[in-house]
Amino acid sequence: MLLEIDDLHVSFRMERGALVHAVRGVSLQVPADRTVALVGESGSGKSVTAMSILNLLPDNAQRRGRVLFEGRDLLQAAPRELRALRGRAIACVFQEPMTSLNPVFPVGRQIAEPLVRHLGLSRREALARAEHLLEEVGLPEPRRRLHAYPHELSGGQQQRVMIAMALACEPRLLIADEPTTALDVTVQRQILELLARLKERHRMSMLFISHDLGVVGEIADEVVVMRHGQVRERGPVQRIFAAPQDAYTQALLACRPSIEAPPARLAVVDDHVARRVHETRARPKDPHAPVVLEVQALCKGFRFRQGLWGRREFQAVQGVSFRLRRGHTLGVVGESGSGKTTMGLALLRLHGPASGPVSGSARLHGPDGAVDLLQLGEAQWLPMRRRVQIVFQNPYASLNPRFTVGQTLVEPMQIHRIGATRAEREARARRLLEKVGLDAAAMHKYPHEFSGGQRQRIAIARCLALEPEVLVLDEAVSALDVSVQAQVLNLLKDLQDELGLAYVFISHDLAVVRFMADEVLVMKDGRVVEQGPVEAVLSAPREDYTRRLLAAIPGRAGRRGSARAD
Repeated sequence: MLLEIDDLHVSFRMERGALVHAVRGVSLQVPADRTVALVGESGSGKSVTAMSILNLLPDNAQRRGRVLFEGRDLLQAAPRELRALRGRAIACVFQEPMTSLNPVFPVGRQIAEPLVRHLGLSRREALARAEHLLEEVGLPEPRRRLHAYPHELSGGQQQRVMIAMALACEPRLLIADEPTTALDVTVQRQILELLARLKERHRMSMLFISHDLGVVGEIADEVVVMRHGQVRERGPVQRIFAAPQDAYTQALLACRPSIEAPPARLAVVDDHVARRVHETRARPKDPHAPVVLEVQALCKGFRFRQGLWGRREFQAVQGVSFRLRRGHTLGVVGESGSGKTTMGLALLRLHGPASGPVSGSARLHGPDGAVDLLQLGEAQWLPMRRRVQIVFQNPYASLNPRFTVGQTLVEPMQIHRIGATRAEREARARRLLEKVGLDAAAMHKYPHEFSGGQRQRIAIARCLALEPEVLVLDEAVSALDVSVQAQVLNLLKDLQDELGLAYVFISHDLAVVRFMADEVLVMKDGRVVEQGPVEAVLSAPREDYTRRLLAAIPGRAGRRGSARAD
């Protein structure tokens, strides 16, 4: 047995000596040349379990039990022994490559570092090996990429660099912690296929951590389901998917939106486990509802320096047009680089003319007539910001780390004069937190005290504080596990029914778009290649590009079939 975890307990000592028990008696095995998936919601203890193997935990962590790697108990290993194992025998690929890669060093130097440290290669030999690794993980122009900095690469390319770095010393165990979260479906498919090929080629084992059961079904041999720090179910991947025994596993599978026949309301784990049944009839949309936002021939370009005096222009969005009605949702889908996020940011003037030309019109309709958002001066924009809000993709960057959650929610209300007193605003902020599934005690905490999914819920609450008419949701649920995602998507639908909100829903997850949207835009290279009612476009797409996006959804090509293809 390559890795054996036996009765692992992990606690964190907090202020005033309080103990928080994150992992409670977890036992699992990772055989040689096998992939074991750890599955569960945020806070289930799956990442803490994995990070305990090499003690990649904060100083206030306390571990007991046994973690045997090739018969050696790593809980008893000295720090020097663990440093020798890290990157050499056991390597890690983390969820967010941009926070794992050093922004001030070229990626070639970062890949070469473990080769120099663990294998004793010279700098020249290490760089030659790094070039070969970049080629092996499918990065185009590997020699040129050696000198690129992380910010010059896309998210999928950054993750390939992380995989190359992890494989540099040919480890026997790879720990992959949410390696495909927030990647679009085609890049996700490529990363899964890459990991499967490299696992076979290098004859290594993998501990794969994910909250997405669709992804797990593509790559795992065995599945271990965790909740509240304990193992709820384990078994072969085919049996777990075909006949799950534990109510929690059944609930995780039920929470996932379906591309074929989405329900009117998504199941939530707690309701499913408790066998609570809610009203599931969809409220019909008014096809004649007034138009709230009308976009015509929207274009957005960016200017770049080229050489000493030259400049070049890149058209990121080209001729996008749509009409959005009150109470309706427009889904926008496409790969990374398709222009979907740029389109959303251009609507809110967050990519201004200074970065490159903007043309077309974006008319926001209201009781006093229509206003072209692209033609407003800066002074005229303040009242518009209340009417059009955005939830950004990255919850780590969109909240002020120096503000408490209460300050984050109250500040926009103060600016727009919502609420007569501070006490009234704070009471409203507490109600908003409860709406997005957080306790009112969160008011006095700071963003770093919350998980990524919790931070995204705070960001959604901040937008709702202004009661906007149009909400641009830029990958707003991509960082959430399936149960929290279901809660937030149900919440967004409830708010839409209650307040008549109109959504521009940007996402790489076509199953989520199928659940949320009434109409869909499919974007490629800045252009709309297909547009129409969501059911018609996703059920019977006319364009090959749309069909490729649908084929890349985990689980649609046959579990583990394509991921195993070499």
